[in-house]
Amino acid sequence: MPRSIISKLLGATLPGCTTYCEGNAVPELPEVETTRRGIEILLQNHTVDTVNIYDKRLRRPVTENLPSILPGAKLSKVTRRAKYLLLDFLYGTLVIHLGMSGSLRVVSSKSPRQKHDHVEIHFSGDLCMRFRDPRRFGLLLWLESNPMEHTLLRDLGPEPFDPVCDGGYLFDRSRGRTLAIKNFIMDAHIIAGVGNIYANESLFRARVHPGRAAGRIGLRRYQRLSNVIRSVLTGAIEVGGTTLRDFVSETGAPGYFGHELQVYGRAGEPCIHCGQALRSKMIGQRSSFFCSGCQR
Repeated sequence: MPRSIISKLLGATLPGCTTYCEGNAVPELPEVETTRRGIEILLQNHTVDTVNIYDKRLRRPVTENLPSILPGAKLSKVTRRAKYLLLDFLYGTLVIHLGMSGSLRVVSSKSPRQKHDHVEIHFSGDLCMRFRDPRRFGLLLWLESNPMEHTLLRDLGPEPFDPVCDGGYLFDRSRGRTLAIKNFIMDAHIIAGVGNIYANESLFRARVHPGRAAGRIGLRRYQRLSNVIRSVLTGAIEVGGTTLRDFVSETGAPGYFGHELQVYGRAGEPCIHCGQALRSKMIGQRSSFFCSGCQR
C-alpha cells in the first residue's frame, strides 16, 4: 500500500492507531472485527522485517522463537474466529487474542514504544504492529498446523452470522437448560463471540429477561433473539465497536456504538420504551442491565 494512503489512514505523521481498546473496555466481537479490518487494510501483503518480544508473560507465554520464524514472511490474509484474530502467513498462523485489555496498534516503525507494549512486529513500508496489554490476559501463539483444530478454537460454537445459528438452533440447544439465557448466549460453545455488552443489548431489544432460564424460552422468541443478535453486532461493527473509553477504528475515528447503547451501563435511567427505571444485577458474575417492565 502506498505510504500516502497509509498516512491518510493513520494520520499525517502516523501517530495514531489502527485499532485500540483499553482501560475498562473489554474487546468484544465488533471491536475484534474492526481490528481485523484495520490490520488487513494496512498490513496485508507486507513482509515481516523483525520481531521484538519485550515481555512474553501473557495468558500463555508468547511463542519464544517468533523473532526467528516470522522475518521474511508475507502476511497473506487476516481472518477472525470468535474473538481470535488469525494472521495467516505461508508457513503458519499467528493467533492473537486481546484478552481483557489488549490492543493492536499499527504505527510508524520510528514511533517510540509505549508502556505495556509487549510485542512488536516490524513490517515492510516502515510499519510496526504493536501488541499492548496492561493486564496481560491476551495471547500471541504461532501455529504451523490448522488453527481450527487447536484446542482454543476447535470446540467453539457457530458464529452469530452463520446461517446455522438461527432461532431453531438456539431453541434445540437450550432444551432442558436451567442456565440463565444471558449466560447461555455468552457461552462460546453455543455461540462464538457474544460478549457481555452485546448480550445485554440483544436481550433488551428482543424483550427477553437476562435471568430467564434458557430452557423456558420458546422457538418464536429464539427466532427473534437470533435476528436481534445479528442486527446489534452488525450495527456495532458498522460504527467501529463500543466507545467505553478510547476505542478507535482503523481511520483513527472513535467507535460510536456506545452512544447507541439502550440498556448497558444505564441503570437508574428511564427505559426508552416504558419509562421505568432500568435495573442492574449480577448474573453469572457479570453486570446485567435490563428493564423489568419490558423484558420477560
